[in-house]
Amino acid sequence: MPLAQERIAVALEGRAAEVELVEVRDEAQAARWGMTGSPTVLLDGVDPFAPAGAAPSVSCRLYREADGAVSGAPSVAALRQALAGVGASQPVGAGDCCESDGFNVVGRGGQGRRAPVERGLRAVHQAVLRHFAATGIAPEPGEPAAAAASGRTAGQVLAELAREDFLTLDERGRIRAAYPFSAVPTRHRVRIEGGAEVWSMCAIDALAIPTMLGQDAVITSTDPVTGESVTVTVRSGLTAWEPVDAVVFVGQRPGGGPAATVCCDALNFFTSDATARTWAKVHPEVPGRIVGREDAEKIAAQTFGPLLAP
Repeated sequence: MPLAQERIAVALEGRAAEVELVEVRDEAQAARWGMTGSPTVLLDGVDPFAPAGAAPSVSCRLYREADGAVSGAPSVAALRQALAGVGASQPVGAGDCCESDGFNVVGRGGQGRRAPVERGLRAVHQAVLRHFAATGIAPEPGEPAAAAASGRTAGQVLAELAREDFLTLDERGRIRAAYPFSAVPTRHRVRIEGGAEVWSMCAIDALAIPTMLGQDAVITSTDPVTGESVTVTVRSGLTAWEPVDAVVFVGQRPGGGPAATVCCDALNFFTSDATARTWAKVHPEVPGRIVGREDAEKIAAQTFGPLLAP
């Protein structure tokens, strides 16, 4: 608890805030307060760091840092990102949902998309990503043989990856998405040179795929306002955007939850700053900001670049 209090104080950066400490003694109280382990941090009564499907608990809780390490409290960067999402009326540019000392990672409360080595998580996660890149579709639930080295079934590892929001599963346990890839059609299509054509979950995810794989690619998407095409061609690490004035809106819905729910439909390509602002005005419930091509590529590389490294 002292570590959480200290990091909250740093994340607030001197801003006035009402902070209440609540001691939870049993499972019934945990359920009433929405506590899923100690410590739990609630912002306006919502836990922005809760894994999908987490059960009420008074047990000790660990949080993953951006490098995959665990800690006894959310990181300062993750807390800043969560605090930026509180209050749905923030104007474009005020949320800075991906910013902290430059750019923070998108999704998972700022904790990063690189799965930890423990319990076979990274091996299976990387096997899933490589299958998407090679075939354009998700592997079957029992396919990632890398799970065997951990002494667990592929299904067990996939379920934990889903709880930690490295991927999402449907009601039958099949992979629906493994960020940056989507198993179902989206507005973002990526044609990988020497690989497959794949769908990505969002604009940032689309930009991440050639960087993560170290391969050339052509990204095609559409402006949600005008329906006009946006194309990004990646050749030998260099990008060409068409139209040249295209931008990306980087938003995140307040309240926490998996990225597929709170982020993915709020990270889109737009043909211009003007159409991005039009979309933002129509969706005041989504705080965020407009970024140019260099910043969008930087966010993508920082978020997904290391995912396939050993």
